[in-house]
Amino acid sequence: MNAQLPQGTVPVIAIDGPTASGKGTVAARVADVLGWTVLDSGALYRLSALSALKKGVADTDENALADIARQLDIRFQDGKVLLDNDDVTEQLRQEHIGEMASRIAPLPPLRDALLERQRAFRQAPGLVCDGRDMGTVVFPDASLKIFLVADVDARAQRRYNQLIEKGFSANLGDLLKDLKTRDDRDQNRSVAPLKPAADAIIVDSSGLDISQTVDRILTHWRNLG
Repeated sequence: MNAQLPQGTVPVIAIDGPTASGKGTVAARVADVLGWTVLDSGALYRLSALSALKKGVADTDENALADIARQLDIRFQDGKVLLDNDDVTEQLRQEHIGEMASRIAPLPPLRDALLERQRAFRQAPGLVCDGRDMGTVVFPDASLKIFLVADVDARAQRRYNQLIEKGFSANLGDLLKDLKTRDDRDQNRSVAPLKPAADAIIVDSSGLDISQTVDRILTHWRNLG
């Protein structure tokens, strides 16, 4: 355990960053190495978006979206995401789900509804979480805060490759435009904008593969001891 933490505090490694920076995959691998719990906070917003679409709830209906978030029946199991006992792992990665999640994420009622659900993932021996405001809002006392960035062209290419490998159709130009739009929206929203915490360590993964990025974060963690 990090010697800087108060005795009995469950340590948290918070990994924030823009869309398609690789933070979800990196967080899962760091958690696996350490034997810790992992939280993909973005999945909670995508699950809320998916559930809203299934129920015909508009992305502007703040109270209805908050109700959906509070009532989500979700499980993270064996690398899969279950919603109402249905495996929705692949659905969550579809671009229209991610786009809607980005639109509803700034809504205060929805964020409030999901805040405590996110914090409940903080369990011994530790938590690795990824998102956009893990280090600034959800876990401001995180023992290590990483802000994972990558060039937008590199991120668009990664997302394109992921979609093609999974059998989805994709257009690189459209993905690049969408990422730029999401970056602007996330960085300039009035509630919990995407930005590094004051004490975050910036890690640029543009020229790194997943293993190298994981190793770099683990090195930062071990250097805190």
